[in-house]
Amino acid sequence: MAITCKAAITDGVGNFTIEEIEVHDPQRDEVLVKIKAAGLCHTDHDSLNWGRHIIIGHEGAGVVVKTGEDVEGLLPGDNVILSWATHCGKCFQCLAGNQHLCEVASPVAAGGNDYTPGHADPSGTTQNGKPVLRSFNIGTLAEYTLVKSSAVVKNASHKMSFPAASIISCGVMTGYGSVTNAAKVKAGSSVAVLGTGGVGLNVIQGAKIAGAAKIIAVDINEQRLAMAKKFGATHLVLADKADTGLLKAAEKVKELTGGRGADYAFECTAIPQLGAAPLAMVRNAGTAVQVSGIEQEITVDMRLFEWDKIYINPLYGKCRPKIDFPEIVALYDDGTLLLEEMVTRTYPLNELQKAFDDMLAGKNAKGVIIFE
Repeated sequence: MAITCKAAITDGVGNFTIEEIEVHDPQRDEVLVKIKAAGLCHTDHDSLNWGRHIIIGHEGAGVVVKTGEDVEGLLPGDNVILSWATHCGKCFQCLAGNQHLCEVASPVAAGGNDYTPGHADPSGTTQNGKPVLRSFNIGTLAEYTLVKSSAVVKNASHKMSFPAASIISCGVMTGYGSVTNAAKVKAGSSVAVLGTGGVGLNVIQGAKIAGAAKIIAVDINEQRLAMAKKFGATHLVLADKADTGLLKAAEKVKELTGGRGADYAFECTAIPQLGAAPLAMVRNAGTAVQVSGIEQEITVDMRLFEWDKIYINPLYGKCRPKIDFPEIVALYDDGTLLLEEMVTRTYPLNELQKAFDDMLAGKNAKGVIIFE
């Protein structure tokens, strides 16, 4: 029996409306989830212009309502966190340990940025009886969602709020995982973080947990730099918006690291012109990490690679949901990882435009939509 509920739907050309949809019972390997909170990030705003009529949202947490007959380990009433990088478990990349790069099911790695045909059957979600697609196969800006079981991870924490749980889905995982899974930051090392929004703050937290001795936050926003210190930054560099490629900020980073540059630098700004900026901040044989998913064509001065520098572009912090999410939850439970403090403000679904405006203005570490 279908459930009628509200969802935020984009027309694909920059607009969205709150409309009613129908969410149907789960099939064999699907899970019906009542969404309690959905985090927002810039990708959600970008999705308004993907040229498709879709339910938006790709960060979320909620409660299991029903499961398909083949679903194991999940029961109605379980608190869960959703992951947008669904995986098949059988393809080359999954067997190689790269679940986030699944060649069959991952929306991004499989060639789409909002939906992978043949994986998430859109007939389970309809509007006026016609199938409607979900962003990244999960579309969390809706009161209910129907997803593959591989997109669902049980949340064992007894004290974590739903808003805090929801941001694990992308922002937290991307930042934390880029440090621990991708760059493998070493204890005692120096780290520079360019951009201290939601992802950058979690890079900072990941670096702190990894034991980095020096964590240098770089931003043009003094308010964000104050947040960075709260989340573990040891040094702050206030950059100038007119500083092309952040080369002047890079000199300050070098001053703070004995003149040679940081061991690791993470780009978390999503500004194409800064795609090569972390290369200017790392020492010879250091590692530069492009975290924010810049996809535009950029020009790179190859002298920035001198000498022996490594540049990597990890997807989703190399996420393995059923391994990484419980680890993040455990770090939250013992007080090591801050999540509640990262949720700057919550909004009801009918204030989604306000939430987007605040995000674009840089007012929030993370804004979250809550569903009563």
